Amino acid sequence: MLEVRRTTPTGLEQPAAPTAGCWLNVTAPTPADIAAVRQFGVPADLLAHVLDMDERPRVDLAADSVLVVLHHPAPRSGDDGPPWVMRPFSVVLTPHGIVTIAAAPVACLQAMLHEDARHQVSTQRPVEFLLRICWHVADACLTALRDINARVDTLENDLRRSLRNEEVMGLLAYQKSLTYFATGMKGNELTLERFESLPMVKIAGPDQDLLEDVRIEMRQAIAMVDIADRVLSDMMDAFASIVSNNLNSVMKVLTSVTILLAVPTLIASLYGMNVRLPGAHDPLAFVALVALSAAISGGLFLVFRKKNWL
Repeated sequence: MLEVRRTTPTGLEQPAAPTAGCWLNVTAPTPADIAAVRQFGVPADLLAHVLDMDERPRVDLAADSVLVVLHHPAPRSGDDGPPWVMRPFSVVLTPHGIVTIAAAPVACLQAMLHEDARHQVSTQRPVEFLLRICWHVADACLTALRDINARVDTLENDLRRSLRNEEVMGLLAYQKSLTYFATGMKGNELTLERFESLPMVKIAGPDQDLLEDVRIEMRQAIAMVDIADRVLSDMMDAFASIVSNNLNSVMKVLTSVTILLAVPTLIASLYGMNVRLPGAHDPLAFVALVALSAAISGGLFLVFRKKNWL
């Protein structure tokens, strides 16, 4: 799907056809969309890998156009695997305007399509436009991180009541998402640094202030992801220790109960042998053996209770 926007004094308008100074937002491009992008002046070399889902954040040049590949947080459907991942999308700055290409809808770009006039960025200023996209990506990462933290808190409360495999696997899935976030945001930060070092890129005045804001937002996102990842790792280690301690407690109880049952079993086995035994003809022998077994088992029970084994 191809969407065209152009900044005017009254806001973003939708021209009937792409013109100079427009923004072309392409989602799940068809061959016709790719042809329209090529007509807009994007070199074919820059379109070779725009739909590669494994594309890493990078900057590439071709003729007078600049390709910037960024990663954005995207929710996953289904119960298996991490609930959030980082997906690539491409931003191409050309002399004619700006082109964004993604295999699936990008939430931050959709937000920019519907921003009110007070927050809209000019499509005639490509550097500012790219910086604004980077800011939205970092903000989207922080929003997704808040969602992950809330869900992890819910799983933690469930784990306090019952240590089940489902909750532990859920924590592992969220830890994978945090790993993707950390890798993607660090790649975005390096990509931004490479972009601003290009000779053709001139950042000055308001764009310099915006660049500093974007850096702060990116670093904050990276720091928050790192903190959440450490907290989640420590939490999983703690729950692993709790599971191990619970297993040890269960084993101590089972071992103690086995010993308590072994004493009367041993005595009954000895006096069940078909040989001459002391007191074999005494009418009170059975009562004495039961009392002896109970006394020994009771003594062992008190010892185990004192050592907190039962």
